[in-house]
Amino acid sequence: MIIADTGFWLVLANRRDRHHAAARAWLAGSDEGLVCTWPVVTECCHLLLARLGAHAQNSFVASLRQGACELFAVGREHLPRAERLMRDYADLPMDFADASLVILAESLGHGRILSTDERDVRAYRWQRHEPFQNLLLPDGSAEA
Repeated sequence: MIIADTGFWLVLANRRDRHHAAARAWLAGSDEGLVCTWPVVTECCHLLLARLGAHAQNSFVASLRQGACELFAVGREHLPRAERLMRDYADLPMDFADASLVILAESLGHGRILSTDERDVRAYRWQRHEPFQNLLLPDGSAEA
C-alpha cells in the first residue's frame, strides 16, 4: 500500500494542475493500492470544496466509497504520538493530517508516499529517523 497525501488527491482532481498528468500516470502504471487517513480525507474535502467546488468534493467521496484507497483509522492510542510529532515539528508547523501520515508510515513499516508537499516530505521522519520516499515527485519538482 502506498500512502496518498492530500496534495495527491488535489492534483488528481484538478486537470489544470501542473502535476495532474504525473498523478494520472502514476495511477495508470501502478498495481499497488493506496491508503490514507481520515484526517487527510477531511483536509481533502475542505480544500476540494474551497478550491474546486462541491462537485469535486462529492466526486472524491464517491471515489473513496468505490474503493479508491484504504482508510487508516487514527485511534485514541495514536494521539500521544500525534501530540509528540506536532510538538517536535512545530517550527514547520505540522498539522494533525501530516501527523496521521507519519503514524500511518510507522504502522505500515515504510514511508512510500504520493505527495506534492516536498518541504514536509523531506522534513518529516517516521520511526524518528526514516525519511519518506515521494513516488509522485521523485526528483523534487514541486514548488517550494
